[in-house]
Amino acid sequence: MMDPVRNPFAPGAGQRPPELAGRDKELAAFEVVLERVARGRPERSLVLTGLRGVGKTVLLGELRSMAVKRGWGAGKVEARPDADLRRPLSAALHRAVRDLAVRHRAPERVESVLAVLKAFALRAAPDGAKLRERWQPGIDVPAAQGRADSGDIEIDLVELFTDVAELAQDVGTGVALLIDEMQDLLPDDISAMCAACHELSQSGAPLVVVGAGLPHLPAVLSASKSYSERLFRYVRIDRLDKEDAQQAVLAPVAREDADITSDALEALFEASGGYPYFIQAYGKAAWDAAPSDPITVEDVGVAAPEAESELAVGFFGSRYERATPAEREYLRAIAELTEGRDEGVSTADIAVFLGRKPSSLSPARDSLIKKGLVYSAERGRIAFTVPHFGRFLLGRDE
Repeated sequence: MMDPVRNPFAPGAGQRPPELAGRDKELAAFEVVLERVARGRPERSLVLTGLRGVGKTVLLGELRSMAVKRGWGAGKVEARPDADLRRPLSAALHRAVRDLAVRHRAPERVESVLAVLKAFALRAAPDGAKLRERWQPGIDVPAAQGRADSGDIEIDLVELFTDVAELAQDVGTGVALLIDEMQDLLPDDISAMCAACHELSQSGAPLVVVGAGLPHLPAVLSASKSYSERLFRYVRIDRLDKEDAQQAVLAPVAREDADITSDALEALFEASGGYPYFIQAYGKAAWDAAPSDPITVEDVGVAAPEAESELAVGFFGSRYERATPAEREYLRAIAELTEGRDEGVSTADIAVFLGRKPSSLSPARDSLIKKGLVYSAERGRIAFTVPHFGRFLLGRDE
């Protein structure tokens, strides 16, 4: 048996896949963004969109590492539904300012920016909150007065971004703010983020926002600010083609001085559909199932049920369990109408299939969108955010 301890597909910290394959184009493009922004040249912020399981979060982490290696300040936020942006954003920018502080020669300048950041953060406490209920951001300087503390998130964010960007400018670098699950930001926060990015683009300040989210994120941004299309460069992150998907298997296997047959590679690609998350799941199971080196197509066949069982619980099941009975009925209808394929369906067809009025299904649809289980890339159509979810639902014993 292949050594399970050495399994190169076993998820580690942050569930990071063992090989970032097929993203060279995106990495090269971000390198250009870093260079242009650092030189004070105008550059749009970046938005990565795609289904779940395509590796957006991993790519976001890689972009953050690239910024840090170039001496940038970098902070990462994971947006959550119904959660205010101030707290996580304050923590992310605090991290970015600390990155910059080690290169800055004027401690008082750093402290003045931290004072503004603390003023911004303290506005996260609701009006009238008791002192013991107020959140403290852990910044060891007194809060500034009259800067980024108005309580209007749009005004405050513009002022805060400006001050942090100017601090980066002092040391000839920039700031990268990375926002995962960006579609989950509250409407006011989305609007403020767009306004702040617009202000920065006008001034040429060295701060770039890199957002990642589901396929409908561009529509969310456009609905917030009509000019958002000019603020961001949208990059669609899709599943890997065969060559890149096989590289995502070959590279980690080779690092363990092991091998895998071409037939096994083909079988893994067919099973995973080229989605990085699935490549990792099937690769891990195949490694564990292989009695010896190399991994064969027979090993992949033996491992597939184990991988599918784990996906059914951890990837598909955990999401399905969050849905109410009415929402599950809606999800099942999508699966039936698409016959389990990864494609969209008309909301009118769902109503006909269920024998219901379209308006009566709106609450279930809207709730599923909010929960991140489905998305609407165009008016009147709906699709799963999770690849192979329809196939999973059709295979369930209800």
